[in-house]
Formats: sequence, structure tokens, C-alpha cells
Amino acid sequence: MIELKLFLCVLFFSVIGYYSYQFIRVLLKMNQDVVFPVTDEEFQTLRKYPEKAVELPTFSKQKSGIILYSFILVFALVMFILGLFIKGFDWSFFLLVFWPFTYSDNLLNMFAVVEGGLLSGNRFIAWGKIKSFQFVPITMDHRFYGFDKEVNAGYELIIKKRFFSTSCIVTSDEMKEKLTVVLSEHVAMELEKSVLKES
Repeated sequence: MIELKLFLCVLFFSVIGYYSYQFIRVLLKMNQDVVFPVTDEEFQTLRKYPEKAVELPTFSKQKSGIILYSFILVFALVMFILGLFIKGFDWSFFLLVFWPFTYSDNLLNMFAVVEGGLLSGNRFIAWGKIKSFQFVPITMDHRFYGFDKEVNAGYELIIKKRFFSTSCIVTSDEMKEKLTVVLSEHVAMELEKSVLKES
């Protein structure tokens, strides 16, 4: 039992460390200049949620998401420590502590190209980490269909990494073409760099 408890403690702190590292990384990347999109019209054609366009990746525009995400990190840490000292260790309690993280992916309502990669929700994705991307048309069978007329005529951009993927809704063909050019260019450059390193 002690080995299991120790293993789960190490696992918990590893996961909290990972989420904290990712969050700090996103906050630091938010200080960089946004390469794309740059105009308000371009921001209005991108959405993390079907109901609302993305905001600028600035601290003032993302304040509520930053505060809420910070609260989730602190809450999980405090609940875990209290659970260890007050309740002893219970497997179900351990899972309950991680429950808020299942809904934390899109607390930051942003999607932007910055130097070195993409800011998408609460994640920074370096160009070298992108394995592929695709635009999926939003049809009647799509999970986002029916939220908004603009969304119904749009696309879901799915960006795949090795272990996870992230998505963004694109509501115009013009934005789809611009994003295709930007993403293709950067992914191709990273592929060239990796080929040169291997040779």
C-alpha cells in the first residue's frame, strides 16, 4: 500500500508540474508579438468555442481564464495535500482531484500564431511538434453544427501532435486559405530542419 501511495504522489506531482509548466509557458508566449491573425476581422473568423470568437492573446483579454486556471492548479494542490493529511489516501479521491483538469483545455479563449509556434487555448505548440493539420468541413453530422450560422458554413482546424490534438473553428474560406499557407510554410520549414539534422 505504501508503494502505491508513493507512486500516486509522484504521479500527481508530475502531472501538476506538467500543467504548471505548460501554463507558465503559455503566459510567457503571450508576451510575444502576434504574427497572425492581426486584424479584428481575422480574429472574428476564429473560434475555440462555437459561440464566441477568440480574443487577443493578452493578459487583459484573457484575465478571467488565467485566474480560473490558476485557481484550478491551486485547488488541485490544496485538495491533494488536505486529502493526504485528513482523509488518508483514497484512490477515488485522487481521481476527483484531477477532475477539474478535464474541462480546463479551453479556459483561455485564444488562437494565434506567435514566434516559434501556436497559442491554442491553454497550450503552446512549437512548430516542430506539429505532426499534421487538416480542415474538416462542418456538416450536419459534425459536433459543432447548429451553434451558429457562421459555424455551420465553416471548418474545424485539427492540429495533431504526437500525443494529443487541438482544434479551432474557422468560419471563412479566406481565413482557411491564409491559415493553410502559414501552417504549411512553418511545418515544411521544421521538416527541412529535422532532415538536415539527421543527415
